[in-house]
Amino acid sequence: MSVETKKIRNVVLLGHSGSGKTSFAETMLFESGAISRMGTVGGGNTISDYSAIEQERGNSLFSTLMHVKWRDCKINILDTPGFDDFIGEVVSSLKVSDTALIILNAAHGVEVGTEILWEYVNEYKTPAIFVINQVDHEKSDYESTLDQAIERFGPKVIPFQYPLNQGTSFNSIVDVLHMVMYVFDAKGGKPAKHPIPPGEMDKAMKMHNVIVEAAAENEEGLMEKFFDKGSLSEEECTEGLRIALANQQIFPVFCCSSSRNMGSGRIMGFINDVVPSPADVPPFSLLNGKTMKYDSKAAPSIFIYKTISEPQVGLVSYFKVYSGTVKAGDDLINAKNGTHERVSQVFEANGKIRNSIDSLQAGDLGVTLKLKNSHTNNTLNGRGQTMEIDIIHFPEPRIRTAVSPPSKADMEKLIKSLHQIEEEDPTLVIEQSASLKQTIIHGQGQLHLDLIKYRIEKVNGVVMNFERPKIPYRETITRSANESYRHKKQSGGAGQFGEVHMRIEPFHEGMPGPEGLTVRHMEVDELEWGGKLAFYWCIVGGTVDAKYSSAIKKGIMQKMVEGPLTGSHCQDIRVSVYDGKMHAVDSNDMAFMLASVGAFRNAFKNAGAQILEPIYDVEITCPDSAMGDIMGDLQTRRAIIVGMDSDGHYQKIKAKVPLAEMYQYSSTLRSISQGRAKFTRKFAEYVPVPPDIQQKLISEHKEEEED
Repeated sequence: MSVETKKIRNVVLLGHSGSGKTSFAETMLFESGAISRMGTVGGGNTISDYSAIEQERGNSLFSTLMHVKWRDCKINILDTPGFDDFIGEVVSSLKVSDTALIILNAAHGVEVGTEILWEYVNEYKTPAIFVINQVDHEKSDYESTLDQAIERFGPKVIPFQYPLNQGTSFNSIVDVLHMVMYVFDAKGGKPAKHPIPPGEMDKAMKMHNVIVEAAAENEEGLMEKFFDKGSLSEEECTEGLRIALANQQIFPVFCCSSSRNMGSGRIMGFINDVVPSPADVPPFSLLNGKTMKYDSKAAPSIFIYKTISEPQVGLVSYFKVYSGTVKAGDDLINAKNGTHERVSQVFEANGKIRNSIDSLQAGDLGVTLKLKNSHTNNTLNGRGQTMEIDIIHFPEPRIRTAVSPPSKADMEKLIKSLHQIEEEDPTLVIEQSASLKQTIIHGQGQLHLDLIKYRIEKVNGVVMNFERPKIPYRETITRSANESYRHKKQSGGAGQFGEVHMRIEPFHEGMPGPEGLTVRHMEVDELEWGGKLAFYWCIVGGTVDAKYSSAIKKGIMQKMVEGPLTGSHCQDIRVSVYDGKMHAVDSNDMAFMLASVGAFRNAFKNAGAQILEPIYDVEITCPDSAMGDIMGDLQTRRAIIVGMDSDGHYQKIKAKVPLAEMYQYSSTLRSISQGRAKFTRKFAEYVPVPPDIQQKLISEHKEEEED
């Protein structure tokens, strides 16, 4: 039986790798009775990390959908990876969640992974709760972790609990919302309730009053009652907290030990009582800029937030119901491509275990199988519904590598396997570059690419080798040059004859016409790889018939596709054809095309030929302690530092870095910062390469051609 919208809670577990998200999910499942025995990450038997590679590595690499029934609510749980390389799994989960549980490791404090995730929490305006986990660790420091959270995320971070005796002897939590102390036995589970010790009462009461005041601030009627009575009833406080949490006016802090199952039940109780349902959150956005509220009585509409391919099953689609009630057997229409899809089955999921159900109402999360033409970011509507949900905006790739199979015979199979993964993982971009003669994959980091390689080899049975990717250089000129070329060929019968005189110059918008030439007609073409070609026909007197202009331009374009210096694309050049010769019998399109290739090639080399390289804007966020090493490494990469700024506890370095120097930068940065730094990159511009590098590139290209 489907659960009504107001009884649904959608929470996503976020946190740096090692914070204990998967263990916390396991305790939620166990405490609710969804499982009869708790698994462990070390044992490789948790509900969440069920794939072979996750069990092998001991880390979450994919998001996992689970659910529990707690009191009168259904809590959907999305466990996500902690590595920034798999941020796509996090972003898609945040899109369909209504509250984030941000798990902090009490022994390590606020780590860089958490700061990265916080940016996305703010972007999606997701209500958030902090859970300080592992307070039973021998190096646990709850107070320091709490102070860091307040420092990094602001004064709206308010503790609702604190451990009375953290460390290896931990077994008691003081709850300042309910003003009670929970004491656990050695096995964890449901605690006994005790009065707060007298020595802790003043501290607890001060913290309790902060919570009540925060609850009252967000509703005028509650504020009046607070001023009149000096406090609020439990029901009034709950209502105020729900409003405050839904509008990001408060970020409660809880504590627990997930490995010993101490504290998760209280947090689930808070989720049940206070966390907003889909009916309570602000309206969701549509692709056309409008907004809508969740409504289970409207026509059905679902949004696919994740797609995976499973052996013997095919495509598995994870979705959220944004409108109406979706039933097994429904016929829906893809809002993007207009294709009809039959939802043959609807499932609830707990990891790899899927249970078939009849229907799901607005706000709920579910799974279906074997949709033919629908993938991640697609909206499917029932009859009478026309909405299209605003899509998930995945981050741009940050690293690239070339890939190849051991033999050309396996290339087709490799490309097919890569495109299959690309359908599932929108943060993977596949580029089959004709100009570089390489297949290049773009991803979020080295771990991300290593996972792609693992899946290709283990699941698809294709060996995939990583190679250094070539750089998409460009070629241009810096001064004017005139050149002529005669193509003449005679081999019995009709021959070939064409002679072309041309001037080539650097092109820029608004430049004056070619000096001393009469322009008959001109064409300025946008080149598909960037830049422009300006083609001017300046022949006066009919020395070459105008009908050959297309062939001459075609020859020029042929050489611009593979430039004279390194075989790279040419750009921003003006060619003025001003003279030539033709033969009444032997002249034809082919002859003039070949003549223009020769004239352009020779002129190019005399026109101050210049190789351009792509430069990227790189922004690195790092702790103070790693800044010196990172700056030193950037200097070895021909980087130009353009700015430095502080961002809370971290430093931001902005630099312009040649793409040629960015190979394997993800791994280097992770190594020199001990995994505590992150970076983003974005294409900025093409600039001339230094003379010594230009000469080296020309020599290497010449050797390749000779080979």
